[in-house]
Amino acid sequence: MTRTQNRLAIRSWVRTLRAGLPSLSAWLPFSCALCEQHSEQALCQACQARYLPAATRRCRQCALALAAGAAAHQRCGACLADRPPFDATLAAGDYGAPLDRLLLELKFCGRLALAPWMAGALARSAEAALAADGWSLPDLLCPVPLGPRRLAARGFNQALEIARPLARELGLALDARLTVRRRETAAQAQLPAAARARNTGGAFVLAPHALQTVRGLHVGVVDDVMTTGHTLADMAAMLKRFGAARVSNFVFARTAAPQY
Repeated sequence: MTRTQNRLAIRSWVRTLRAGLPSLSAWLPFSCALCEQHSEQALCQACQARYLPAATRRCRQCALALAAGAAAHQRCGACLADRPPFDATLAAGDYGAPLDRLLLELKFCGRLALAPWMAGALARSAEAALAADGWSLPDLLCPVPLGPRRLAARGFNQALEIARPLARELGLALDARLTVRRRETAAQAQLPAAARARNTGGAFVLAPHALQTVRGLHVGVVDDVMTTGHTLADMAAMLKRFGAARVSNFVFARTAAPQY
């Protein structure tokens, strides 16, 4: 049995154990963050099935949704024409109503309880990819870092809040300080697509303690949402300059916009 198969078996055992334990919802009321019906998780089963469909075909490299009937290992036209520095991207869902509201509530309203649920959705997507598409888990995870000013203003890094429970779910190592944002950048969402590449170019660097750590490793980079892909492309290019053998992205949501 491989290491990946061992991790999946342990995770299945933990889920079975949890299912046999009394639920908090027996004493405390819980409701779905979208439809407000009774739910033991942030989203009820009906909303998860509706807004996080497991059957969505995505580009293996950038996770852009593909047309129905596309092959499991297919890459989108943008990645075939101009291959990005990262090797693969996993996304749990699409960035659009109503999931975009949950991401905004996490990032700007401090609803940190949504982060473990998002990590769980990503972990389920990873398990499905491992079983069906021959995916490989990374050796370690790291979040996309925030600049000091934005981190101080927000009080937390939403990517790290997702990365922590995701690492636990998948049984992976996490280095929260593997990379550093060495200069403050404008929020990508506030910029036109043409300016986003210039905004993040050269913004990331490997932390001094990790200079010899990433060589030869498969690194997983965690973020809340992927839009144009420029931030993740810059992260991947930097990690590979320092010797990373492979870089995979883990994002909760992927926009429908072309990557480049």
